[in-house]
Amino acid sequence: MRKIIAGINITIDGFCDHTLGIPDEEIHQYYADLLDESDLVLYGRITYELMKYWQPMVNNPSGDKSTDEFATSIDKIPKVVFSNTLKDTGWETATLATESLEDTVRKLKKEPGRNVLIGSRSLIVQLTNLNLLDELQLCIHPVVAGKGLPLFDQINEVTMFELLKTRTFSGGFVILYYRRKQ
Repeated sequence: MRKIIAGINITIDGFCDHTLGIPDEEIHQYYADLLDESDLVLYGRITYELMKYWQPMVNNPSGDKSTDEFATSIDKIPKVVFSNTLKDTGWETATLATESLEDTVRKLKKEPGRNVLIGSRSLIVQLTNLNLLDELQLCIHPVVAGKGLPLFDQINEVTMFELLKTRTFSGGFVILYYRRKQ
């Protein structure tokens, strides 16, 4: 049975903002490895469109090894995008979802294979409410934003998690690995 793993970058004060954090070589490598160890990543439209930033780097590398390796990893992993407005993904390895998030994830959990990643805040919130996340990996960036989009608003009920482990990076980033308490 596959694990459904949500991974997301947040600030110290709990906001999701891809423009405030400055990922370094270690963080890029961490996420490249996570992608390479997984079968699929699920995105909402907004995050998916942000991730398309990496698409041109496959053919036009930046020259930074960790950045280019991440671009290759994100390019090759199959992606499913949940959107009511996109008509085409514009990315060879991405498809539009044809079923609801809940139905898709329930089916994926029953199939053999490697991990399925959840890379969008909106999907993390929905799957938390549906009790379908197996693991939550919060990459805390050493930044206080003071404002922005909170990771966990619109949660239907108190949800308890247990800490599995932590990983600290030399640039001050910390990843907290949680699983939902049963």
